[in-house]
Amino acid sequence: MAMVGLFWITEGDVYVGAKPTGHGPGVRLTPEGVVGLGDGQSQLYPWEDVSALTVTDIPEKTLMRQVGVVGDAALNVVGELVLPVFGPRAGDAPPRLTVELETSSGTRSLSAYVAAAAGYPQSEVDLSLSLLSRLTEGAATMAMTLAAMAEWGRGREGGTPRRAEREELLREWID
Repeated sequence: MAMVGLFWITEGDVYVGAKPTGHGPGVRLTPEGVVGLGDGQSQLYPWEDVSALTVTDIPEKTLMRQVGVVGDAALNVVGELVLPVFGPRAGDAPPRLTVELETSSGTRSLSAYVAAAAGYPQSEVDLSLSLLSRLTEGAATMAMTLAAMAEWGRGREGGTPRRAEREELLREWID
């Protein structure tokens, strides 16, 4: 499994944001269409009905966000050591991003958890949004692009690549 831009790619499956677990929200991109996952949004939107695809509420990677993530992790460790019997604290759910689909019947909004705790670099956000736009250009383009992403995911070992490689992959999938 690996994160490339706004995408989580694992074993040939491509998600926008984090891969959901249980009833958590998520968005999967399949050759058939965009699939909303989780409570209240489980539905398939076939590609022929999707005219635009974008993502909003994307946390940008900043120094302050990175410092905050480290601070939050330290507080969580202390909290779990001191107060383990109280269970999860309110607000422990990761932030969400919104995947917006333009369809013939209007705009649909789906939710997915953010995969990058410290936010996403702006360059990867821009490339990811271009790639999402490319997926709506036609069936052949979408099929080839998703196939390339899935194939890369099936052959990937070692987790998320470094930023330069992620950006290069996104550029490759856009072209």
